[in-house]
Amino acid sequence: MEFVNNWGETARSLPLTVLPFLDKTILKPRNPHKIQYEHKEFTEIQGFSTSTELNKDKEVLYKSFCFDSQKLENLKKKAMENGLLVKCTSFEVLSAFLWRARTKALKMLPHQKTKLLFAVDARNKFDPPLPKAYFGNGIVLTNSICLAGELIEKSLSYGVRLVQEAIEMVSDIYMRSAIDYFEVTRARPSLSCTLLITAWSRLNFHTTDFGWGKLIVSGPVGLPEKEVTLFLGNGKERNGINVLLEFPVSARKIFQELMETLSKFMVCSVN
Repeated sequence: MEFVNNWGETARSLPLTVLPFLDKTILKPRNPHKIQYEHKEFTEIQGFSTSTELNKDKEVLYKSFCFDSQKLENLKKKAMENGLLVKCTSFEVLSAFLWRARTKALKMLPHQKTKLLFAVDARNKFDPPLPKAYFGNGIVLTNSICLAGELIEKSLSYGVRLVQEAIEMVSDIYMRSAIDYFEVTRARPSLSCTLLITAWSRLNFHTTDFGWGKLIVSGPVGLPEKEVTLFLGNGKERNGINVLLEFPVSARKIFQELMETLSKFMVCSVN
């Protein structure tokens, strides 16, 4: 976003508000390499449930679900009603909610493992933190893996706690280990039996101006993979979230019912 906003300032012949920091060597691998975590984000999960057949569908459905601030608060209250959580964020509860809904919609068998992947902003988690104007990837993927049956049958708070633990796992040591792991293996995160969430809800697209005024709406043209779900900011104050996702047409009915009846918190759905 700093790049996009700088681009907008350049288009308007304005001086750059933030000068880019371009030294990428601050995130170079260690020598010698030191892999200190298992890094299950790269783990390939064998799919042996009905979800494997559903995911073979070539016909997919794109949907956008809108959660305003009140519905997000209701989800938080639902997650905390059993007293197992002290607090939770909108991202944590919505991620857990969608992970459960998708797992059920894909008819994963109880003993099938399922994985949640999402990016964590690591800029302030490095020691020392990355420079404010660092131009480059400042994220790291973290993960949570559990049995589909446990995720579906246990309370929403169980899924939220899994998300929180995945976030808590991210530290300077974890990120340095991930850099070394990738340098050694050149592996790519596996998306089998996986939901990958990427959150753009806090990116300040609404401040970008190329000389034609503030934008009205922003977002990607499409999603890169059927396993990817995108969070976009919604509303003037950006305190709501639009959820963009795709899933096999054969799972449409189940997913729609889950979003509309298993939860009372969905605001609207749009094709």
